[in-house]
Amino acid sequence: MPQENDFKYVLQDFGNIYIGARFSYREMLAREDMPFKWKAIVRHYLLKEVSEDTTLENHIFYMKETDFSYQTLKELKAAFKLSVWQAPDGKRRKSGRYESRDYRIEEIVGSKELHRQMDTIVVEELHLSKLALMTFAV
Repeated sequence: MPQENDFKYVLQDFGNIYIGARFSYREMLAREDMPFKWKAIVRHYLLKEVSEDTTLENHIFYMKETDFSYQTLKELKAAFKLSVWQAPDGKRRKSGRYESRDYRIEEIVGSKELHRQMDTIVVEELHLSKLALMTFAV
């Protein structure tokens, strides 16, 4: 079973930033290794609709397409790595297991199936493109 700090990290490679989904927005703003531009976006856009104690994990499943935070993440081309429970089908899969896959924010907010399964889904991380972050005007 994952521990609380297993999904609290910030990693970067040449073109992407990966942020663990268990951070609350307050924790993100307090981290020194969090990219400044992302902190500015959190402060100016995302915290207008949610509390600082909200986590990314909780926020994405309660967003609506009309929310400004949804529009912001869509503009950033945000993707989330989710582990979704796959029930056994009796043919290929004899037992259930988790499958990890990247989902765009549009897929998560628009999917009734993901919302129905949200109690069994593990939200692992947020993927942001450095290029999208750089071109986003704050």
